[in-house]
Amino acid sequence: MYTYKYMDKETLLKKFGKNVRIERIKQDLSQQQLADIMKVGQGYLASIERGKENMSLGKVLELAEFLNVDIEKLLTFK
Repeated sequence: MYTYKYMDKETLLKKFGKNVRIERIKQDLSQQQLADIMKVGQGYLASIERGKENMSLGKVLELAEFLNVDIEKLLTFK
């Protein structure tokens, strides 16, 4: 039987942002470089990584493609 462990929005955004930061650093990209590739502002990307901003699923998919990782890697929270 599966038991769902509740996660609030703030925690979700912070964990997602941490995953984004880890994968960006693994690719040896600065926030500005990744922001330029994604055609978004560096401040927006910084807010994502801090868990202060929400990203649409479409943008999450684009981000995974730009980072060359499976989308599940960004959306898995341990």
